[in-house]
Amino acid sequence: MSYLAFKVVHLLGVVLFLGNIIVTGVWKTLADQTREPPTIAYAQRLVTITDWVFTLGGIVLILIGAYGMVAAGGLDPLGTTWLIWGQGLFIASGIIWALILIPTQVAQARMARDFARGGTIPARYWHLARRWMIWGTIATLLPLANLYVMVVKP
Repeated sequence: MSYLAFKVVHLLGVVLFLGNIIVTGVWKTLADQTREPPTIAYAQRLVTITDWVFTLGGIVLILIGAYGMVAAGGLDPLGTTWLIWGQGLFIASGIIWALILIPTQVAQARMARDFARGGTIPARYWHLARRWMIWGTIATLLPLANLYVMVVKP
């Protein structure tokens, strides 16, 4: 594939990835604000599904496109400052998702299955929702900073 073809793949991945993490954060926050167990449970289930499809799919496309462009363009991924920063920001966001956000989401999804049928939402769910929002915001700001670095190439 050519450099430009890899660029298209990369940009499609960025759109899917950033679009999903931003929309999911807003969507889950709005669902939680209803304090309605069935609404929250439904949103929590769909957060998991969309993460598998769009976030993970976006990550795969980002990586294929990025490293394809590096190879096709003859770039050094460890010798170019903006590429180092880009990879570092991407990895930092991924670490937060893997170590904090995914386990938090899994715990919330399990609770949501229990209260979906009209049960009460446990206090632990709200504690985890706050944690998810704080770390999710950080994990979203990092790829947005990465977007800046990839466009401006400081």
